[in-house]
This record gives sequence, structure tokens and C-alpha cells, in this order.
Amino acid sequence: MTSPWLVWQLADSAFPAGGFAHSGGLEATWQLGCVNDFEAYLDPSLWQTGSLALPFVRAACAGRSLVELDALSDATLSNHVANRASRAQGRAFWATARGVFEENDAVRSLARGTSMHVAPIFGATLGALGLREREVCSLYLHTSLRGILSAAVRLGIVGPLEAQRLQAVRAGLLERVIASCAELEPEDAAQTFPLADACSALHDGLYARLFQS
Repeated sequence: MTSPWLVWQLADSAFPAGGFAHSGGLEATWQLGCVNDFEAYLDPSLWQTGSLALPFVRAACAGRSLVELDALSDATLSNHVANRASRAQGRAFWATARGVFEENDAVRSLARGTSMHVAPIFGATLGALGLREREVCSLYLHTSLRGILSAAVRLGIVGPLEAQRLQAVRAGLLERVIASCAELEPEDAAQTFPLADACSALHDGLYARLFQS
């Protein structure tokens, strides 16, 4: 059985996984005026995480070839900003895990021959640490929600207490996302929030940027 202390460590915002340098497309979508209701951005983003990323997380955790999954993830992320961000976050997460869990040979050898896209490397790394698929998918979805909320606070869209309220009331939604996407394979991965994807592709052209993506 996985130690709960390990799960809590991985879920802690102090674990330096590199995600806080990215807004998940929120910065560009908000600046461009494509949405003016934060909750109308937040919920579709979580569903997109479920349909686009969780299939890779789950398959990698289950032991499917990381090289194969990484290549498929690279092809799936046609948006150059999202693709770049995925690789940057994957490298940061794996480098941290390799340093923290340096005695785990399986973790140290994972990224060979890959671009280190975040969803498959996250799943493979946590699988190598002994976490179960459900735990890994829940952690990935939790960190995705936390990252968007953190970005919203730093962009001045919501305050810290409002961000925590929004997180608290989404427990049921997170469960529905996990349940609805439980049977999806990486070949089923799909972009379900095209508005945000199109806006995020314009991130590099913003006049002022706080985040990398």
C-alpha cells in the first residue's frame, strides 16, 4: 500500500514541479477577452484535462510504453504553445522526482528517448513510485485545478479566498471527470475546449505576459 505521506508530499504545492510558471491558457484567454466569467473557463478546462491528459496519465501509470505514449502525446498537442508547455512541465516534474527519489532506479531511467510530455511522464513516474491509477489520476486533476486557480489569483481574476471556495465546491465535478474519463485510451484523447486552445496559441503575441503559457 502506498504511504499517505508520499501522496501528500506529491500533492503539496511546495513540491517544485514547475507548473506554477504556466496558466494553462488562462492568461491569453482572459487578456484576449474570449471569456469574462472565470467559472466558465475553469469547468471546461477540467473536462479537457480529463479527456486530453488523463488517458495518457492512466496508461503510463499502468505500464504502457512511455516512448510510445510520449510520441502520441506530442502528436496530439498540435498547439505549439501547449506542446512547449507540456514538455517544459514534464521536464521540471521528472527532474524534481529524480532528485527527490534518487534511490528509485525506475524513476531515474524513465525519460530516456522521450520529449518528456507532462501527462505520460507524470503517470509513469508515480506508477514507478507505487501509486495506483486512481490516485495518480486524482493527483493530476487536483494539480491541474490548483494551477489554474493559482494563475487566476496572480492575474487578479479572483482573490485567494474565492479561489479556495471554488476549489471546495468542485469536489463533485472532479469525481465526475474521473468517472467519465476512466475508460478513455490515449487514442481517444480529444480537445474539448477549442476556444481556450485557440487563444492559448496566441500567448506569445500578448503585449505583457506573466506566465510562460
